Amino acid sequence: MQRRWLAAGLVMAALPVAILVSIATGALASPQAAAAGQTRTINHVTLYGFPDNSPPGNGTAFGSGHAGGVGTFGDPTTFATDQHEFAPGTLIYYPFLQRYFVMQDECVECDADFNNGISHIDLWVGGTASSNSSAVIACEDNLTRDNMQIIVNPGPNEPVFNNGQGGVIFQNGQCNAPGGGGGGGGSGNTGPSGGS
Repeated sequence: MQRRWLAAGLVMAALPVAILVSIATGALASPQAAAAGQTRTINHVTLYGFPDNSPPGNGTAFGSGHAGGVGTFGDPTTFATDQHEFAPGTLIYYPFLQRYFVMQDECVECDADFNNGISHIDLWVGGTASSNSSAVIACEDNLTRDNMQIIVNPGPNEPVFNNGQGGVIFQNGQCNAPGGGGGGGGSGNTGPSGGS
């Protein structure tokens, strides 16, 4: 009887070690954790907005329930991906658009890509029910990129578009991105943004 208790005690003592080893080696299925400021390459960086959200609108699966944000550290813009790629609430910085983003939504294409070993994030551009849908989608298409660097869990001091003010990517019929973004029926306003 004493040997059984000793064996059971050894198994129970080894269990926390086995769990820690599983976590450290990634053997347990969980969203990817990243050290502060870790740089990663994302295979596909796409964008979505009011007209091509499912259903059309600004609803999200996580967080506040509404996509938005201006891309600053204090008010990051929404992004979507597979929950195993990044957990809801994960903050990233995307140097190409000079904006911070927070994971708050699902993305069906991102889920399929994740299952095929392809990283994919979908960034919110904005738009409203009164926005020109073709212009919003043109903005998205013009800013879509492959094999781009992001910073996971960034610090608060990354450079932000519009002299640190950020701004909604598609607003006032314009694609607001560093160097312009084309689309949206304009040259890609890089100045301050008003309401959409």
